[in-house]
Amino acid sequence: MQKFGESQSVKRREDVRFLTGAGGYLDDIAPQGALHAYFFRSPVAHARITQLGLEDARAAEGVHGVFDAASLEAGQVDNNIPASVVSNRDGTKGAETKRPVLAKDRVRFVGETVAIVVAESLALAKDAAELIEFDYEELGAHVDLAKGGAALHDNAPENLAFDYGLGDAAATEATLAASAHRIKLSIDDNRIIVNSMEARGAFAEWGEDGRLHVCFGGQGVWGLKRAMTRFFGIDKAMVRITNPDVGGGFGMKGFSYPEYYAVAFAARACGRPVRWFADRSESMLSDNAGRDLVSECELGFDADHKITAYSVKTRCNIGAYNSEFAQFIQTDLFSKVFCGTYDIQTAYLGVEGFFTNTTPVDAYRGAGRPEAIYVLERMIDYAARELGVSPMELRRKNFINVDAFPYTTPANVTYDCGDFRKVLKRIEDEADVAGFAARKADSAARGKLRGLGTCYYIESILGDPSESAAVEFTEDGGALLFVGTQSNGQGHETVYAQFLSDQSGIDYDKITVIQGDSDRIANGGGTGGSRSVTVQNTATLSTVQVMVKAFVPFLAEELGVAEPDVTWEGDRYRVSGSNQTPDLLTVAEMARAKGREDLLRHESRITLDARSFPNGAHVAEVEIDAETGEVSVAKYTVTDDFGNLVHPTLVEGQIHGGIAQGIGQALTEHVVYDEDGQLLTASFMDYGMPRADDIPMIAFYTEPVPTKTNPMGMKGCGEAGTVGALAAVANGVLDAVWETGVRKVDMPFTPARMWSMMQADAIAAE
Repeated sequence: MQKFGESQSVKRREDVRFLTGAGGYLDDIAPQGALHAYFFRSPVAHARITQLGLEDARAAEGVHGVFDAASLEAGQVDNNIPASVVSNRDGTKGAETKRPVLAKDRVRFVGETVAIVVAESLALAKDAAELIEFDYEELGAHVDLAKGGAALHDNAPENLAFDYGLGDAAATEATLAASAHRIKLSIDDNRIIVNSMEARGAFAEWGEDGRLHVCFGGQGVWGLKRAMTRFFGIDKAMVRITNPDVGGGFGMKGFSYPEYYAVAFAARACGRPVRWFADRSESMLSDNAGRDLVSECELGFDADHKITAYSVKTRCNIGAYNSEFAQFIQTDLFSKVFCGTYDIQTAYLGVEGFFTNTTPVDAYRGAGRPEAIYVLERMIDYAARELGVSPMELRRKNFINVDAFPYTTPANVTYDCGDFRKVLKRIEDEADVAGFAARKADSAARGKLRGLGTCYYIESILGDPSESAAVEFTEDGGALLFVGTQSNGQGHETVYAQFLSDQSGIDYDKITVIQGDSDRIANGGGTGGSRSVTVQNTATLSTVQVMVKAFVPFLAEELGVAEPDVTWEGDRYRVSGSNQTPDLLTVAEMARAKGREDLLRHESRITLDARSFPNGAHVAEVEIDAETGEVSVAKYTVTDDFGNLVHPTLVEGQIHGGIAQGIGQALTEHVVYDEDGQLLTASFMDYGMPRADDIPMIAFYTEPVPTKTNPMGMKGCGEAGTVGALAAVANGVLDAVWETGVRKVDMPFTPARMWSMMQADAIAAE
């Protein structure tokens, strides 16, 4: 039997399947003979539909159906995708919008779904879509992060989606005004397109018994199960949702999109399975975007440079509709780590959300926490420069003390533990901060500006704190582990099997992980918010405890001993007064032979009492060519506190991926709409995805402070890399250009933008 040491990395078991082309992704497993769907999308950002002629398309070759909003209403389904809203400062609720599955009367962004064409082939569906007559009356596009413009929704005057506030604005202002030092900065956080390697897609089929099966590339099955149950008005037992192998999610695939409903409706109407898979530009037009906010920030300090107060006033883009959790990203989720790792007693967060004629905006890797840490860590670094002190020392002076835990923040969030000074000291050593001056001089000799940027982040593990796990013993002598999360490439099959093996003694090679099927797993929280390994392994540990206890009476009876004589030793039972030490697989086979089917499946559901708070420090060194404005990340070091690790290599992989996404947003990625709401960056010709040569070698270290919020002392890691990378790179850029007189830099740091910033300041200085 294969056994592991504690926190031992093993090869990812799923990689052989993926690297040899044997993965079962959505486009690989669609039913034979399925019809193909293609969506007719709005070519205009904001208009009233005056005519939607479908007759020619319906009569086209190979077409089985063309459906619009009227078709949905005739089919007696709910042409609306609900979303949650926050509470405003005055106690009212944020504006609730009706987001149609297929546009009704009006369109509100370029790429909005208007009609679905279903045909024998994708080519025939596309040909038929070109025959649709779409006439409209333009209403004027609103794309600014401000009040005003043509109203998108009747219940959102001046396009204000919500007006959120946390803390005492007056007290914060009074404290800032009385502070010895008051530092102000406006900070932009640019919009990105997620661009997962595998685009979105789905197929749907109806059984002869009237039961619906929808398979989609997502981050969990239960949200869409509830959505389809509501949409069709059928019993939940009549809906099965599955996720196959999924090629990346990053938050964007965690939602029920219009296309999934429309595909399921079309499959019912046509009496055949229907499949849809987006191309890249279609995804860029329709996938939920990320970030897109501007914050006006202020920090107050006393004469000794201790923080007295902190204020952030943000304007954020919601897009054309409320996506499912959009209103919560820059409000509630932002607030979870609003004050970071600093002992700040007085703070205020005000957020205005605006509807615009652009793609809806929702969760992207980190979902509010990268945005919060970005503005705070930009402010800390900027304040240090304005105050003439070391950015490292300013952080150290204001960190929450170790003896202050558990510590409750101004957002009423309780951090359970942390040793931020220890982590900062470790990264100072590992990043060789003392040697930076020599490296800066070397860069200068080569005609380059070099800067060192630091970010100290803290992350809040979010998502459902409850999770389920089940273990079922199979006839071939193995075990199935059923989990409620969904891998999007993180390595869940490896780490879950490894953990079950370590806790139960079941041979790792005999464990098969089952995920993504609402028929086989009754409850689950899906993947998101860095919750997966922490919550899922806690559920698995609980299931092992249930299983071990359940077998004791059976084993005692079979061996003719008293129950207290049967004890568990971590990987097998020991029977007092006997040399028998059966493991779980052996006992399961004994139970099967005796017809004890009740002992062949065990499950448990847990709820964590509190969340964990991974944290850490990133140090990025950047080089800038002053003549061209080209920015490169020359050196990158990260030291994290993730508590105890199960699989260190998978953790490091997650950090590398998160940092790459952070560097991508910082250096190259930027969504651009023109004044008419047309997306100008709808292909990789125009949208700057990071490349391998944009990413440096990354030095990764851990300095664990185990949490007590779960039995394993683990803290999540999935989003931490992105949370720390944005400010580390941006602060490095500012450090590099500070000596040239530049005082404000905003992402993305493309050559053209950097050159313009430096030129503008050079001209201003003349």
